[in-house]
Amino acid sequence: MKPLFKKPIIYYALGITLLVIITGIVLYQVIDNYIVLISALLTQYIILIMILLHVFDMYIKPIQKASKTMDALIKGNFRARMHHPITGSVGELSSKINALARNLSELSIHEKMQAEQFSTVIENTQSGLVLIDDKGYIHLVNRKFLSMFGQNQKDYIGYLYYDVINHEKVHRTVQETFLYEKNVKKSIKQDNDGKQYIEVVGAPIFNERNLLKGAVLVFYDITELKRLEVMRKDFVANVSHELKTPLTSIKGFAETLMDGALDDKETTQDFTQIIYDESNRLQALVEDLLTLSKLEKEEYQLSLTEFNLSKVIKEIIPIIEHQAKEKEINLTVNCEQDVLLEADYDSIKQVCINLLTNAINYTPANGDVSLTVIETDEQICIVVCDTGIGIPSEALPRIFERFYRVDKDRSRNTGGTGLGLAIVKHIVDVHEGKIEIDSEVNRGTEVTVYFPKIYK
Repeated sequence: MKPLFKKPIIYYALGITLLVIITGIVLYQVIDNYIVLISALLTQYIILIMILLHVFDMYIKPIQKASKTMDALIKGNFRARMHHPITGSVGELSSKINALARNLSELSIHEKMQAEQFSTVIENTQSGLVLIDDKGYIHLVNRKFLSMFGQNQKDYIGYLYYDVINHEKVHRTVQETFLYEKNVKKSIKQDNDGKQYIEVVGAPIFNERNLLKGAVLVFYDITELKRLEVMRKDFVANVSHELKTPLTSIKGFAETLMDGALDDKETTQDFTQIIYDESNRLQALVEDLLTLSKLEKEEYQLSLTEFNLSKVIKEIIPIIEHQAKEKEINLTVNCEQDVLLEADYDSIKQVCINLLTNAINYTPANGDVSLTVIETDEQICIVVCDTGIGIPSEALPRIFERFYRVDKDRSRNTGGTGLGLAIVKHIVDVHEGKIEIDSEVNRGTEVTVYFPKIYK
């Protein structure tokens, strides 16, 4: 049932009225003059009402406003303020309530900014993050984690980790993190458009009483590190093999000569020639390794000079023509007389030699090899084409790896070190250029190198 009167001032007015009536009854027994009695009662009533209104306006009403303001603050409305022109203790209370509201508003804004910053960091970190409570329920997953494992946040948050993450090693990581209460690290592998290697680290979370309250899982994508590790192992194995082959030949033929073959002039001449050839091969391999090492150093500086590219072509053509004639290959060179390039002279020379040598080595007799220089407004292109054995499409992504050989038997017979294209790629990269290869098996290969005219 609703109250008859909602405002307290009504109750106060009724009380005053009742008081005046009682006073009138008492005075009626004393005063016989009705006019005087009514005047006294009316004056008393007016004075009491004025006192009541003053008390209500000075004390009751401000307290009501203060109560409403506090209710708004409790509900989270930190913009609420108390506005009332009063002084004294109630005025001081009003000022303090408004100051509290301002402080709460500033605190709320600060917390909101911190929450947004924290959320931004979590969402944009390059590692996957998962927050799990002490009961195994997931409370947070970030964008990187979703990119690794798929689905949406709603598919993980609020669920037990072992129901939504289908990796046994992840389950074991969480279990061991809770069991041993220390960081646990494991590696997992999954096939998402190719093999992806992920390292997961589980870290326990403790409260202020040092009691375990959950765990955070951090997922690192180590696919690139795994690839580099495989490349490093392959490189060490290939270097060992490439060095072992000529060294074994040199040692074997030297031992044969020492065992008495020196008396046979013809045998001595043949063996000495083989030792000499193998020594040259060994020297070429070491020089290529040193070149690669130099190019890979961070402090490596290009010796940039402006020169005519036709001058470089003229220097290397006699060497390349000799190789082409030995293999009965038709060599064609198309280069304008005035093509100016700002680059490292010796490096550009090596690029041309390596590309042309490769083309000749992998082109059968009576084949064609061509070198074409094309100049545009922004760059200079060096194009080397051949009609050789070509490169399978699956081998193209690895063609610039050190010692990678498409046809290992054929490649080794050419006498190359297996580092030629790797050196070319590094030279092009340090010149801020680009290299492209278009090839078809048994139809030939086209290699295009782009050098910018202006370096950034």
